[in-house]
Amino acid sequence: MCVDLPSKLVGLALLASSAGGATGESAAPSAVKIETLVRSTSAWDATPYTSYPDGPPQLSVLKITIAPHTALEWHSHPMPNAGYVLSGELTLEERDGVRKHFVAGQAISETVNRLHRGVTGEAPVVLIVFYAGAPGLPLSQPASDLGLSR
Repeated sequence: MCVDLPSKLVGLALLASSAGGATGESAAPSAVKIETLVRSTSAWDATPYTSYPDGPPQLSVLKITIAPHTALEWHSHPMPNAGYVLSGELTLEERDGVRKHFVAGQAISETVNRLHRGVTGEAPVVLIVFYAGAPGLPLSQPASDLGLSR
């Protein structure tokens, strides 16, 4: 049997369009929604990221709840990390007075090796924080551990 080229192309197109439905279901374009919350080469204060820690990677994901009207201790992070504010409001501030306010639904690209602290408002703050560290590396270091006061 001889089949001409246009017929072959139509047949291939029909076959390809039905191939995704081999199970009787096909994924609708709206079945998956991807929204980039933060993609950055610098922290919230515009300080560029320079590198990841040495050693094998160790990812940590924490859910952090901070009570209302709380000023966290001054601290720093020795590795890149990012957070997502699930609820509440958080103001991040550095010792030199630089501040940025975040609310529920916003993502935060955190500072690395820079002293800062978070201050909550009227409601508790719930954060999901992702750390890209290495085994044995602390996720956070209080200023007092670094020999710094405030």
